[in-house]
Amino acid sequence: MTYNKKTVFNTACVILFTFGVSVICLGTILPEITKKFGVNELAAGGLASILPLGIMVGSLFCGPFADKNGYKGLFMLCCTLVMLGMEGLAFGNSWGIIQGSVFLIGAGGGALNSASSALVADISEGERGAKLSVLGVFYGLGALILPFIIAVLSSYFDAFTVIGGLGAAVLLVIILIAMVTFPEAKQQGGFPMKEALQMIKNPVLLLLGMVMFFQSGLEGLVSNWTNGFLQDGLEIDGQKALMGLTVHMAALTLMRVALGYLLKKYKDTTVLNWCYGLMVAGVFIFWLGNIFALKLVALALLGAGFAGIFPIFLGMVGDKFAALSGTAFSIIFVIALIGNMLLNYGMGMLSFQYGIQQLPILLVVCVLLMGGLLWRSKRYFG
Repeated sequence: MTYNKKTVFNTACVILFTFGVSVICLGTILPEITKKFGVNELAAGGLASILPLGIMVGSLFCGPFADKNGYKGLFMLCCTLVMLGMEGLAFGNSWGIIQGSVFLIGAGGGALNSASSALVADISEGERGAKLSVLGVFYGLGALILPFIIAVLSSYFDAFTVIGGLGAAVLLVIILIAMVTFPEAKQQGGFPMKEALQMIKNPVLLLLGMVMFFQSGLEGLVSNWTNGFLQDGLEIDGQKALMGLTVHMAALTLMRVALGYLLKKYKDTTVLNWCYGLMVAGVFIFWLGNIFALKLVALALLGAGFAGIFPIFLGMVGDKFAALSGTAFSIIFVIALIGNMLLNYGMGMLSFQYGIQQLPILLVVCVLLMGGLLWRSKRYFG
């Protein structure tokens, strides 16, 4: 069955845009959820850790499924899970429903993220890093637009109602996916389990996964805790605090646009070093800066730094494991999301015991540990 590469790529961009909208939901309204249900910081941390847990589950199963059965059915199912999760988050009237909804968003969104990245890697031989960077722009746009929409509509609707409306709009994405022809499954004769299990022991894949452990954890900490940190730590009102996430995601998105050019002109490892340098600068300014303007500068630097890590690493994985790219991406995302889950939960414990003001210190520790792993990884990819 023939397919149009441009149409498939554009559809993958819409799918990752949907993931961007859904994954930022919790961080955007976490303070409102804690107030609505009267829970403490420890419960909020537990709720935040459910999102990466769900993403991990979705990422774990989507790769082998896509390699064996193709992408269309997987995308339609996962968009449905995201839609149900967003509606539950918006209108759920019990803590259990909220927890289940966050898991559905994570599971559906995690599969959309991993599978859309694997799909683009499959159809972009020779230019995977650049294409994955362009794809990542749409994640940034999705994550950027949600806090902006909530801020704009705050005079007319509460945040929960906006989330519900956007969740209903996911139905349009499902209709689009149904109309598109995707590449056929790569392992139609049966899934090579032995080769997949051997990949788990591959030192390059494991090292890249451990870098992603801290990268994903850092992204999760910034997305889920910045809003609360700015409100409670700096006593900034909620609407103004949303500017932090907006600036962060805007910088990430603009850098992803720039990466499409930079990765064609410079070596992947050179761009990677630049991005890591931006992250280091961002976390230290966030830690030491005592005024709101400096926090915004720090969040912008962090967004720009975050932008390059995943596309570059996924491009390397797609090049090395092309025959089982979906499975390789699943392994990377699972390791990454274990980091996201553990660090979010750890932040919840720190906040409960010592206050949310400890967020910058945890960011500094994570970025330094990540730097050590990046240095060690040079012998594998130059």
